[in-house]
Amino acid sequence: MNATGRPEWVVREDAGTTVIIALYLRQILGVRAPEALPHLRQAPAAPTPGDDEAALTLERQWLDYWEMTVEPQAHPATGPLELVDGFDGLAALPREGADELRAAIAGSGPDAVAYARAAAARYAAQLGPGAASYRAYAGAIAEHERRVGRRAHSFELNVQVLPLTQRGIWWIGSLTIAVTDGLRSDVAAFDRAITPIIAELA
Repeated sequence: MNATGRPEWVVREDAGTTVIIALYLRQILGVRAPEALPHLRQAPAAPTPGDDEAALTLERQWLDYWEMTVEPQAHPATGPLELVDGFDGLAALPREGADELRAAIAGSGPDAVAYARAAAARYAAQLGPGAASYRAYAGAIAEHERRVGRRAHSFELNVQVLPLTQRGIWWIGSLTIAVTDGLRSDVAAFDRAITPIIAELA
């Protein structure tokens, strides 16, 4: 509730470079998880590794890094973090317990950072944060309120607009969804796609 006692909602939309870098690394490492989430467009992909101990260790360490990147407040590091060389301060791993992942991504920083910054720049040019993104969600919430006959409950939602190979929306955290950039730029299709998300939260 806000100061007036009325419900309020907060939607934060971004094409986060740290999130895109994490997905770029997932792809070049061949990590499967999260299995429902498609690949990034025009990014290199490694063959999916087997189920040996080394592959499982790498996937486990990447998943820990992914959760800390997507929702750092919900998944805080259990120990000190260190920035990874070559990533311009955009990737950090635990000082202990991530040795295999740190070794596996060594040298990948410049390409990962360049890809992520280009994707973020496209988002800013095509959509951009601010009033336009606010209106997209305000309209969906207003329609939900008309349909259910009450004000929307208070909620928070983080939206990552990503250059994924398939159109759609996926939950990637407890308060975070990923949406394909192509879907996000299609006003009518995005409005239809976000409606069940708003209904679930509000």
